Amino acid sequence: MEIPTIVIPPVENIETISIPLPTADVPFYVPLVVPPSDLREPEGVQAEASEETDTGIRNVNIPIIDFDVPLPENEILITASTTAVVSVAATLTATAAFKWVVTAMKPILKTAWKKISPKSQKV
Repeated sequence: MEIPTIVIPPVENIETISIPLPTADVPFYVPLVVPPSDLREPEGVQAEASEETDTGIRNVNIPIIDFDVPLPENEILITASTTAVVSVAATLTATAAFKWVVTAMKPILKTAWKKISPKSQKV
């Protein structure tokens, strides 16, 4: 009786690959320092006179209640009023056109329904 044998080939030495660790450029920002809301100048120092800049917003005083209401610039008022006028005109025109179409189509649809209706009942 013969005993089976297994021939194992010699082990080959496999080189391992060297993978470097990943690096990344992490974004950063310069922190913004916000002063506290109750910031005051130290004693002995006078505050600089600040000039008020024109923001373009006008104020209208309501005399009855003595209240200032801010008004936007003229360009904004013109754009808003033009848009309102165009939208109202388009709505009124579409409403009138729809009413006219309904009035014109009603007799036509009734006649067509009467012609179709008896045929579907006979079947």
